[in-house]
Amino acid sequence: MCHYCGCRQIPLLKEFIAEHEAVTNAAGDALRALDAGDLRQAAALLDTMEAVLLAHWKGEEDGLFAVMGQDPEYAPHIEALVREHRTLAAFLATADLTSPNDVAEFREAVAELHHHIAKEEDGLFPASLTALTADDWDAAIAAWRTAHPHTPLHPPG
Repeated sequence: MCHYCGCRQIPLLKEFIAEHEAVTNAAGDALRALDAGDLRQAAALLDTMEAVLLAHWKGEEDGLFAVMGQDPEYAPHIEALVREHRTLAAFLATADLTSPNDVAEFREAVAELHHHIAKEEDGLFPASLTALTADDWDAAIAAWRTAHPHTPLHPPG
């Protein structure tokens, strides 16, 4: 994530970034658990990743992506990001960490997740600062709140 555009000071983007950090931390811990042979811990972390990502994607797709996707300049980028969400969701829902093929696919998925996050944090989020109107931000925040009904949106700081 860049530190020059101010994204981290926007409450909604701050939440998305915190979710990115939570899921990449869980992914790293899952990889370390796999390397240590702790399949039970790795599977639990995979479940954590899936839970965080499902709420995260709902908030992104129904909010920020929905408003930015109305602009033809951003629509193809949003569509590609959503396809990446669907691909990872399908894998996480069926992954069997006792399968060497699924473990290898999980390792690839984690690397792809880092690239995906970079596209959002280094491209889409900074673009949102100039692309969205106040009404767009309100719609994006409302969608995030719907996806996270028991989590307050934190103020900047």
